[in-house]
Amino acid sequence: MGKLYTVLRGIAQVITPTMKTEWTTEYDGQPSVFCPNHAGAFGPIDMCAHFPLHAASHPWLNAGMMDAKTVPAYVRQDYWWKPGCFLEPLYNATLPYIAAAILPPVLRSVPGVPVYHDMQVIKTFRKSVEYLRQGDNLVIFAQQPSGYQSHHMELNKGFLQIAPMAYRTLGIALKFYPVHIDYKKRLFTVGEPVQFDPSQTLKEQEQRLIDGIAAGI
Repeated sequence: MGKLYTVLRGIAQVITPTMKTEWTTEYDGQPSVFCPNHAGAFGPIDMCAHFPLHAASHPWLNAGMMDAKTVPAYVRQDYWWKPGCFLEPLYNATLPYIAAAILPPVLRSVPGVPVYHDMQVIKTFRKSVEYLRQGDNLVIFAQQPSGYQSHHMELNKGFLQIAPMAYRTLGIALKFYPVHIDYKKRLFTVGEPVQFDPSQTLKEQEQRLIDGIAAGI
């Protein structure tokens, strides 16, 4: 864990309101995957600062946002400003480069898992298994950005590959806990988990897992 992350998390814990947590079912203490809704920019911040298991939970991080060279393209792609707004030319010329200067050092200090979208993706899963082996948890935001202040309702499915890998490597039948973040109520609602079934292929149970997670988000 980097010093910068430790300082920023401490500041967030002080200046942002605390949050309550409601568990639909009792957490069994086993290494698990928590899948929250994004809740704008505050979702990841709240998970790192206020989620009760934050000290032993490691978020998946977009590797493209950890490299100053690629950050501007991601900022423009995700629309950090309202398309067509009066100040769009100014935002387009400044915000991507401000983000490129600030975000990479911050994200690199987070004890998380860089998520690659090319042949390096194996590094993502190996790092994830390493954390699970330590008895820790993963935090994965499975919603796909769809533009200014919005995300697709349909979840990405690629992250589910961690389940058969964890079973083959560690003998763990992973549980996926959906987490609904209600920023206005300052509440985490941790839903009923869905568990990987080693007796089935991932393809056979993929939709069941995704539907269970989506229902709780």
